[in-house]
Amino acid sequence: MSVCLLVSEDDPHKPIQLHHQQPVTLGRGPETKIKDKKCSREQVELRADCNRGFITVKQLGVNPTNVDGVVVGKGNQVSVKPGQRLYLVNQQYPYTVRFTEDTPTPRSAAEKSKPSKRAHRMSSEGNGEKSSEHHRMSDDSPPPKKTLPSGSDKPESAGHWSQGLKVSMQDPKMQVYKDDRVVVIKDKYPKARYHWLVLPWDSISSLKALRSEHVELLKHMQRVGDQMLQQCPDAHKLSFRLGYHAIPSMRYRCLHPDWLLMRGGRGLSRMQCLGCLFLFSHVHLHVISQDFDSPCLKNKKHWNSFTTDYFVESQGTLYTKAAGYSKLKINVFVVL
Repeated sequence: MSVCLLVSEDDPHKPIQLHHQQPVTLGRGPETKIKDKKCSREQVELRADCNRGFITVKQLGVNPTNVDGVVVGKGNQVSVKPGQRLYLVNQQYPYTVRFTEDTPTPRSAAEKSKPSKRAHRMSSEGNGEKSSEHHRMSDDSPPPKKTLPSGSDKPESAGHWSQGLKVSMQDPKMQVYKDDRVVVIKDKYPKARYHWLVLPWDSISSLKALRSEHVELLKHMQRVGDQMLQQCPDAHKLSFRLGYHAIPSMRYRCLHPDWLLMRGGRGLSRMQCLGCLFLFSHVHLHVISQDFDSPCLKNKKHWNSFTTDYFVESQGTLYTKAAGYSKLKINVFVVL
């Protein structure tokens, strides 16, 4: 049987062999080395008839495929014989069809996939020795994949960020300051050169849940935050802000898709408390420098979470702030 070859006249790649009655899809990609985005990745479907000496071309892409200047049309198919010229897209990337007799010199794909019996026997014996040797080695020492994961390490790496935060609260190495009411840790993903979190040991679900009995606790958190500024070596060079995010919990991540954070007349939709993405229902005070010099500050949402009304400063007196968004209002009580 003849062998069908699709030969590029631009010669960017070797001829493509088309097997008898086997559909082949061609277009933009490494096989044709075409980078033109007007050429679809699945521009044409080719099917060779090696007995009758022609191929059928079906156009799949949007832009036109031509055969000797005639547009095939999307969904249509035509026959291409040796001597005719196939333009893959927009009269570019010409190909011709060539049929050659199957000879031992240019080995076909079928022959390549069938090694000789002797070679197969030799390779089998060699592989058997290697596999048995590998098996003996694996018996002596277990494969690394089975030894790497451990039950104790798994929750810390695969668990939610909130688990990492709660572990950090209890870890003496992560604690910057602690007393019987609060603990201070460095933000795991700081958005500035200096970014601390002041967290109460008591878990308070949100600013909305704050009551009069929490006033002294929040005042204490404010004093601890001021204490962190006094100890900062660059406090005289940088400006700082202390405050809370309006919604410090991922419980609300799908609750406010149309919430607009107004700053200079601009709105931001689908805003989340990205600075505290790893928190589950735990009010916390941010102590953050205003240089915002950090590789963790990656996008506009990070920036807006600390530079818009979404960030509620903690200075002044006790007041009620309405944080409004679509069909929902949250009363935020903050000790300032």
